[in-house]
Amino acid sequence: MDWLARAATLRQWTSKGVRAPHKPLLLLYALARHQQDADRELAYTAVEDDLKRLLAEYGPRGRTSPAYPFHHLVSDGVWEVRTKGGHGSPGTNVGDLRASGAAGRLAADLRSSLRSDPALLGRMARTVLDLHFPPSLHRELCDAVGLEIEDAETRPLIPGQRRRSPALRELVLTAYEYQCAFCGYDGRIGAMPVGLEAAHVRWWALGGPDEVANAVCLCSLHHKLFDKGVLGVSDEHRVMVAQRFVGHSAAARDHVLALTGRPLLGPQPGASPIAPDHRSWHTDQVFQGPARPAAAA
Repeated sequence: MDWLARAATLRQWTSKGVRAPHKPLLLLYALARHQQDADRELAYTAVEDDLKRLLAEYGPRGRTSPAYPFHHLVSDGVWEVRTKGGHGSPGTNVGDLRASGAAGRLAADLRSSLRSDPALLGRMARTVLDLHFPPSLHRELCDAVGLEIEDAETRPLIPGQRRRSPALRELVLTAYEYQCAFCGYDGRIGAMPVGLEAAHVRWWALGGPDEVANAVCLCSLHHKLFDKGVLGVSDEHRVMVAQRFVGHSAAARDHVLALTGRPLLGPQPGASPIAPDHRSWHTDQVFQGPARPAAAA
């Protein structure tokens, strides 16, 4: 059984670039629980709050039920559900899952493969992370679900898998003249820039192209906040700060809240600005709007 291929081809509802990370999040969670106790079943009532938190933190805006992936992941052959009445899920109704004593865990064949090849767990996790989330969130996601994996041993091994462009970072940093487009940070050690990154606007994991028109130069802090949806870019190429963000310290005010409404720094003349369709995708799928009014800064 090619479990890496199964991890790479989870069936998901898709429409016009809408993010649907429900199954990937549950699979990461299940891999972590298997790593901790390979024989333990996960009662829906025991994990419902954990899954709800993960979906709220790493899913798109809007109300989402953890019952959806708990039921539907079975169709991908990596997950199984049983109730007090036997094998099989009662559906996506939360009340039915609770009342039936539904419990899930990784499919029996997958558990057997993980016992015979322990490194498979890390490779599956890395495949899911690379295909559904930006690199800035990978370590945080592993910590959130309780996964322990080593980067060096978990590079995905899917033949023909799309590769990131190694040239993009230099192209983007040059376009933005080696400064964060949000705050202007331009630190260097000698001739080498430090703490500056090429941030994809439409996530590479979800089909975003490796091109300057789909990227922006950001410092490490603002890249992370951009990928978390705290920060965004308006149609007028100004920084948006989500109203949901709360920070009372001077650092939070200076490094985040003070950015509200600030025009982007760059790109330089002749370089491609962020394309409208990529900017709209980020606003719809990642930004935790609504945005703060500029006067609130």
